[in-house]
Amino acid sequence: MPDKKIKITYILFQLNKALAFEWIVDHINHEKFELSFISIYVNENSFFENFCKERSIEFHRIEYSSKKSIPAAIFQTYKILRKIKPDAVHCHIFEANIIGLTAAYLAGIKNRIFTRHHASFHHITAPSGLKYDKYCNKIATHIIAISENVKAILVNLEHVPSEKITLIHHGFDLPLFYNISEERLSIVEKKYNPTNKHPVIGLVSRYTKWKGLKYAIEAFSKFLNDYPNALLILANAKGEASDVAIVKNYLSHLPKDSFTEIEFENDNGALFKLFDVFVHVPVDKNSEAFGQTYIEALAVGVPSVFTLSGVACEFIENGKNALVVDYQNSEQINSAINRILSDKALDYQLFINGRKDIEKYFSLPLFIDKLEQIYSL
Repeated sequence: MPDKKIKITYILFQLNKALAFEWIVDHINHEKFELSFISIYVNENSFFENFCKERSIEFHRIEYSSKKSIPAAIFQTYKILRKIKPDAVHCHIFEANIIGLTAAYLAGIKNRIFTRHHASFHHITAPSGLKYDKYCNKIATHIIAISENVKAILVNLEHVPSEKITLIHHGFDLPLFYNISEERLSIVEKKYNPTNKHPVIGLVSRYTKWKGLKYAIEAFSKFLNDYPNALLILANAKGEASDVAIVKNYLSHLPKDSFTEIEFENDNGALFKLFDVFVHVPVDKNSEAFGQTYIEALAVGVPSVFTLSGVACEFIENGKNALVVDYQNSEQINSAINRILSDKALDYQLFINGRKDIEKYFSLPLFIDKLEQIYSL
């Protein structure tokens, strides 16, 4: 008689589509694990809901409109968990952590896991959120830290026992980023660079102060003196209204035809392939919890200019797999971009070493294996 499957219920917040969860659904060992999902604050028939339905994965939606909805969302989640009776819950994103962990505790679920996706945000920018972080840290039985930076914040600043924390880096289906067809590249090029401007400098970052967009834009302004036909592409161009206004002000000093803003592009791999140089320059070491774009850029093979934040502190080496610049330094960013464009040997070296390192640390099989281990405890 086969062993009973381990039932895992994921509790998510405001997620319409996310490749990471699609990869988990498709690659976890379904002979050993049975997955279900509770999604909070998402429209009916979202992309991910339909994805789960196609694979006969149990999926539930919870209504949510504001923080006032939290008590009702906890009750609804509790009722669903009492019905499913999972062996463990795994919560993702701040509101889902509060709702899901509380409901799981009330439902008597012994294994309550959450992944910590933010770093020092509540310590620096929004201290009112710290009490909720501490509550989640206490009520959870296991916490997944996505980088050493997040783990250090949990242990040193929030005093979480280290034995409660497991380091699991995000995993990526890397072959999806390796061979970008000319057809895919042509589609994004026609959308975002129809006049064939060159070189193309890419930023993929929400409009948030600590992402360092100010310094990247200042660097591009200087860069235009040497490359007047250059194009700056800013993807994921959205955020809080006040932060968006600040970035828009910086951009207003550039020629209007020298930059393109993109709120969302589904083919992220092709978009990265469009860049001649990628720039990601958070303003300090601790702001970035992980930094998915570090991995995506190196997977596609784009030579990159980075500051060390989040997971980059663990594996990025200046001159080996990227060029590293000081925090908040537009002069160094400009110099690094120029260096990459003028040195083909360096470009190739960064490509080879970058891909080798991400395969070592961030492959999907490695990620799935570590998840399965924590679910089997």
